[in-house]
Amino acid sequence: MEKIYGVSNWQLTIRRAADHVEILRAVSCDSRAILPGTLFDLPVTVLGSYALSLMAKPVEGEELLIIHGGEGEWSNRTLQELTLPPTLREVQNFAFYGCRSLQTLRLHDSIDRWGTDCFMNCHRLNRIYLSRVNDAQGASLAFICDETREELDVSILHTDGRELRLIFPDYGEDYEENCPNHHFDFHISGGGYSYHHNFPGKQLILRAYDENWAQYLRKQHEEETALRLAYYRLRYPVGLEAFAEVQYFDYLRAHAEDAILWQISQKDSVGLTMLLDKLPMEAAVLHSACEQARKEGNTEALALLLERQRKHQPRGFARDFDL
Repeated sequence: MEKIYGVSNWQLTIRRAADHVEILRAVSCDSRAILPGTLFDLPVTVLGSYALSLMAKPVEGEELLIIHGGEGEWSNRTLQELTLPPTLREVQNFAFYGCRSLQTLRLHDSIDRWGTDCFMNCHRLNRIYLSRVNDAQGASLAFICDETREELDVSILHTDGRELRLIFPDYGEDYEENCPNHHFDFHISGGGYSYHHNFPGKQLILRAYDENWAQYLRKQHEEETALRLAYYRLRYPVGLEAFAEVQYFDYLRAHAEDAILWQISQKDSVGLTMLLDKLPMEAAVLHSACEQARKEGNTEALALLLERQRKHQPRGFARDFDL
């Protein structure tokens, strides 16, 4: 087995072609790992079927050991965060099947072909970082959302530096046996279905995303999820139209205290300032927020809140003194 040094620990089974490399199997002992984009001066363009799956069987290929240091079990059971290279063009069937610890995936929007059920049983996957590689939008996000039912928190970085953060709420699917009629009834629960499957032409259309909001609120949903969804659309307003801005602000105004307390927990002074500037704050809400900031030791948030509280204090009557 050939051994080389890299930025992460990997046991790879690869196949070299004239102009690219395919990764057939990939096993790491790291909790956070980066797949190489180049091997032997060739771009890595294909991630094979069951490549990172815990159920993968051995395949014939060239064995390669990449060493970065550190020790641990050579198993993807503990893999929590994975970064895919920008050279990747194809991800084949069941590539991540059963990666139950995988929570965060970083990738580039350069993958042209996705196989079947790539993320089956990756139930903890909830954070996606997607980098655009050119002005032409790919279909990777549409594929990932279609493959998953769990909530996804997605950050998209555009080539011009603009950032977008979107929440795709979770939903449930189940079949109920209808014995008298000898068939199964299919049920969908939760309000996230339309978010995961509303990609016209497999493209992210932000107007279509924002138009899901009213329907989502009418269905079973978590208020905390709705709060984050509305906040992130306002915080990163790429493609935000006037009708959507109004609906999200209306929701945050109706949940002002929850929004402020959540933002304090995030330790994000910029976001907190935005909420304080945009939302009406009653004295009781500001007092509660100050107490929460003190409890969490968030001095920066407390300073912002105390300043806002000072501005809300009545100034009293002006006094004139005659001598």
